[in-house]
Amino acid sequence: MAVPVSQAWTVATYVLKQKLAGRKRYPLVLMLEPLFRCNLACAGCGKIQYPAHILKAELSPEECFRAVDECGTPMVSIPGGEPLLHPQMPEIVAGLVARKKYVYMCTNALLLKEKLHLFKPSKYLSFSVHVDGQREHHDFSVCREGGYDIAMGGVRAAVEAGFRVTTNTTLFDGADPNSVRAHFDELMEAGVESMMVSPGYTYDKAPDQDHFLGKAKSRRLFRAILSNRKKHWEFNTHPLFAEFLMGKQQFECTPWGMPTFSIFGWQKPCYLLQDGYADTFQELMEATAWENYGAKSGNPRCANCMVHSGHEASAVDYNFSSFAGFVQTAKRYMFPSLYPDEGAQKLLNEWKPTNHAPLVSIGEIKPAAQPADSALQKMAGD
Repeated sequence: MAVPVSQAWTVATYVLKQKLAGRKRYPLVLMLEPLFRCNLACAGCGKIQYPAHILKAELSPEECFRAVDECGTPMVSIPGGEPLLHPQMPEIVAGLVARKKYVYMCTNALLLKEKLHLFKPSKYLSFSVHVDGQREHHDFSVCREGGYDIAMGGVRAAVEAGFRVTTNTTLFDGADPNSVRAHFDELMEAGVESMMVSPGYTYDKAPDQDHFLGKAKSRRLFRAILSNRKKHWEFNTHPLFAEFLMGKQQFECTPWGMPTFSIFGWQKPCYLLQDGYADTFQELMEATAWENYGAKSGNPRCANCMVHSGHEASAVDYNFSSFAGFVQTAKRYMFPSLYPDEGAQKLLNEWKPTNHAPLVSIGEIKPAAQPADSALQKMAGD
């Protein structure tokens, strides 16, 4: 199974409690962002382009614990930046594990081998290693030659040390589905528990604005990748979200499902967009104009988004919102579908790989304009 039974049970009972309480909007996973600093400068990410004083800022363990307690979700994802650069990350993780939160610590794994001894294996902790494909594709994505070999070395070291290890693969225009499928084989052979895959989002500050996927391209790509799948592949994602990526399901975004807390506060409306910040989780839920977000709203920034942080919670909510949703999900888990599709196989056979441009070096990435929100202005004045 892709996740421990105890985790699946904890999440299921949590969601059922929200439904029984009549809550239409509730958080599922807290995106806890303790720093923006990173040791990579990926072409598809704009986090590293904050000014130096912002990149030096960090959440304290106490601030992290307060946000987790305030939000109340059973799962916490720790993205960044690179969390292993935070000097108190072992203390933060230990505190979350003590609270019996299921923690996915996202990392590019450049420091994983040397930091492993600072953590203890637990069913509550998983290292979620960002690997964006096979060697050439990953190194191109993270703008660093040799990045793939270091990341996979970290994966194998963590598996051997007894840790839960999952992976996160973000795909952009030009991805080769045949290579991605071979990448899945490599990850399974390395001993990872399960894999997550998602299209990239069009960050305004990302250095590369030319390779984000639109919805039509996303569905075509993921149909080719996820159809006719192999039995040994395990995915750390809701099966109906995978079908959404393939064009077999229609879900609206539920941005409140994965709220973000960072050095600026509670980010409106989601991990991907910055439309201001709230001081408390309650303020985030009550003061955000949720109707202004998602594809249905007509917001152009949401038009092509199919990212898991906006839509996986939608699939989970659908799972528990109707008998049909429950039955569909139960069938997928009891009788995992390999999604046979002759048309998708033809796509794979005829797919022509795209030649990548040279790697973008860190020195070529120019700082983007600072977001003109009150939280950043306040931080700049501190």
